[in-house]
Amino acid sequence: MVEVREGAPLGPLTTLRIGGPAERLVEPSTAEELVAAVAEADAAGGPVLVLAGGSNVVIADEGFAGTVVRVGHGGHDEAGAVEGRVLMEAAAGEDWDGFVAATVAGGLAGIEALSGIPGTVGATPIQNVGAYGQEVASTIESVRVYDRRAGAERTLTPQECRFGYRTSALRHDDSLVVLAVTFALAPGGHSPAAYDELASALGVEPGGEADPAEIREAVLSLRRAKGMVLDPADHDTWSAGSFFTNPVMDAAAFESFAARAAAAGLGEPPRFGAGDGEVKSSAAWCIEQAGFHRGESRGPVALSGKHALAITNRGGATAAELLAFAHEIAGRVEELLGVALRPEPSLVGLEW
Repeated sequence: MVEVREGAPLGPLTTLRIGGPAERLVEPSTAEELVAAVAEADAAGGPVLVLAGGSNVVIADEGFAGTVVRVGHGGHDEAGAVEGRVLMEAAAGEDWDGFVAATVAGGLAGIEALSGIPGTVGATPIQNVGAYGQEVASTIESVRVYDRRAGAERTLTPQECRFGYRTSALRHDDSLVVLAVTFALAPGGHSPAAYDELASALGVEPGGEADPAEIREAVLSLRRAKGMVLDPADHDTWSAGSFFTNPVMDAAAFESFAARAAAAGLGEPPRFGAGDGEVKSSAAWCIEQAGFHRGESRGPVALSGKHALAITNRGGATAAELLAFAHEIAGRVEELLGVALRPEPSLVGLEW
């Protein structure tokens, strides 16, 4: 029987180490127990929060007045092949970086640039995790979920997941609980280094190819330099990763944004193609141009000393303090540049 704890603190279960207690905390260790725990909580009534690695969430200081079901089941295995790619199914509670390491060690390519990202496999399709030129949307073959409305399991295709930039249908529908994800990965060979910074670190031209193991090591080195690999002794890693998503806008909006930047004497903002005629810029650039510097603090809350996009807990910070600093940053950016920054982490019990 799965143990139920009352009043368990949630902060220690997140990478920010912020958040009040759960009214009830349930920690199943198998997919079957996870489904049963969610179904039982739904039947009892009241709010239900499914929590995994806690790496992309900010929980209110008041905690969660309901049942928190923490995903704990891991494991991965080969699940066949499709169009020359190897299918690998991983359980929702599997450590993401451990899974990436295992696929690279097994000679498989497709997710190596996503090395070092904290959290679990089950969280990756929810926000369409991406970094250094890769997104999980490009390799996900299917996502097995428990549909709380139907009271049954089902398998989603990539089309049904409706992946977008750092989002998916799963992010906006908490009735779907991820149980496992199947990835289609390329056996052998090399992978393109699609991101300029990564290509430079590897000593190849942008888009040039490199061994997946070399890409993994280069990405880990880049992420460590930015405080983006978890280290309990380094407060720069006590964060939810990048707090803001990079702004995406149409061409006309970007020209207006660029004109405001030029008028303020800030030069040309970064510009990247985002598909469908849209343009992506850099939230970190916006933040620094608005006058915030790395390491700048407001009491126990601070920007990382290594990466302007991460808001960190220097010890003893509250969700209210963190959100206040985030609003200050976003407000100044919008006032100066006309760009509305949006938070990337999920906010639990908090309003943006």
